[in-house]
Amino acid sequence: MSSFSLEGHVALVTGSSRGLGAAVVRNLASAGAKVVVNAFNNVAGAQRIADQITDGGGTAIAIGADVSEAGDIKTLVAEVAHKLGPIDIIVPNATGPQPQLPIEEYDEAFYQEMYEFFIKSPFLLAQATLPAMKEQKWGRIVNIVSEVFSNSVPNFSGYVAAKGGQIGWSRSMAKELAPFGITVNMVGPGWIPVERHEHDAQEDKDAYLAQIPAGRWGTPDDVGHAVRYFASEEAAFITGQTLYVNGGMTPW
Repeated sequence: MSSFSLEGHVALVTGSSRGLGAAVVRNLASAGAKVVVNAFNNVAGAQRIADQITDGGGTAIAIGADVSEAGDIKTLVAEVAHKLGPIDIIVPNATGPQPQLPIEEYDEAFYQEMYEFFIKSPFLLAQATLPAMKEQKWGRIVNIVSEVFSNSVPNFSGYVAAKGGQIGWSRSMAKELAPFGITVNMVGPGWIPVERHEHDAQEDKDAYLAQIPAGRWGTPDDVGHAVRYFASEEAAFITGQTLYVNGGMTPW
């Protein structure tokens, strides 16, 4: 009988003080993983999530860190190893503002920020955690990507380009790390309204909902369940794959 248990594993979900990240870290904790709730600008929110998990019988700690900085990541990984054990599941989820603008209205700093979140941060996280994963011949990297790359969303060039780079990095790493028992997969959510979308125009939400073949909005837990599957032992022979969680908006 399949259980998708993560007992005995330690999971880090970056940017998990709210939204999709909070749902993912709760889901991994419910599967038995010891979890690290990470935030940079909302450490108090991360602590609230960790407290909720602990109050529910799970094991969680909150750590504030800028996961685009190598020094912060090194400190974070060492602290987790001391308190919970070595990290063997990483879910790079941290992100920043995502304005949709014509190309002429973006600036170099925004493009750099997209690179920092979606390419540099997963790279640094992998470098810091791979030694322990390779030693135990088991590890999971689950990158949170997006349907925007496959759907070639316009007026979103910086975000789409960086997500494409993250997908390419993940595919390359999947082949590189497969001999070590480490899988690298991707979960690509559609538009799932969370706190960051509370001020989005209702007409935009209505237009997107009307296109979803499943006929309903996705939920943060839909994403959490997909990440839990990729992190599980049952997914050990699956690597380099993207699972879109968007009700059929990306049917390939």
